[in-house]
Amino acid sequence: MIFPGRLLSRRPRQRFSGDGLVGGFLLAAVMVVAIISPWLPLPAPLMNNLADIFLPPGSVSETGTHWLGTDQLGRDLLSRILAGTRLSLMVVLLAAAIAAVTGTLLGMIAGYFGGWIDAVIMRLMDIQLAVPFILLILLVMALFGTTLENIIIIMGVTSWAIYARVARAKTLEIRELEFIEAVRAMGFSTPRILLRHILPNLATPLIVLLTLDIPRLIVLEASIGFLGMGIQPPTPTLGNLIGEGRSYMLLAQWLVLYPGLVIAALVIGCNLLGDSLLRKNHTRLN
Repeated sequence: MIFPGRLLSRRPRQRFSGDGLVGGFLLAAVMVVAIISPWLPLPAPLMNNLADIFLPPGSVSETGTHWLGTDQLGRDLLSRILAGTRLSLMVVLLAAAIAAVTGTLLGMIAGYFGGWIDAVIMRLMDIQLAVPFILLILLVMALFGTTLENIIIIMGVTSWAIYARVARAKTLEIRELEFIEAVRAMGFSTPRILLRHILPNLATPLIVLLTLDIPRLIVLEASIGFLGMGIQPPTPTLGNLIGEGRSYMLLAQWLVLYPGLVIAALVIGCNLLGDSLLRKNHTRLN
């Protein structure tokens, strides 16, 4: 039975599985190192030295030890990867927040009210899902520019449909339950019913969906940067680091290898954590 504002279960609390712990560790390790990187003893990510171009990993020069080598301008690759990871994660997390909030609110409204409101929102969702994300994002960014704010807003606005679909389906189920009828009879306002009694019951599936959708946004942001339509150099992101390094793959493979490994670690970590949360939620509901 679903109660107002929360889901209750008499089953014992389920712990994370091994892959969930591995995924959480991967995410935490990458995020913590990226966040503290400005205080690590590394060369500045934008500092170049033409005497240090294409140094292999582990090389030592006047500017310090280059643990992952240097690029075509003599910039330290490790410091650029960490700075790019920090910026890419900020873009992805803010875009995911915009998509989750927008999609959840529209899905709840569509599922609760039904009728023509539901029909309009569903048709907008169908249109959104019918247009390829990457083409739509590239078109909008070509028209409005590739500023950081535009990238975050565009990625968020073009990713709301999947959250709306899940929120709508769950709201259609919850609105027919007895406690919703009870709070309606008590005279509670519609916003209060949606935010205080329906939204908490949507939290678990939407959090699971968020962990599974973030990897797609990570790859999408990297793809935009790789194509040169994202944040422009010399500011590093994981995508434009790979885009810059592809021209030198035969000479300095590390320019593409290490940013690619960071993207892989983030995607694998999110997927493992999301799969673990999904299994935990399924076990609890059953």
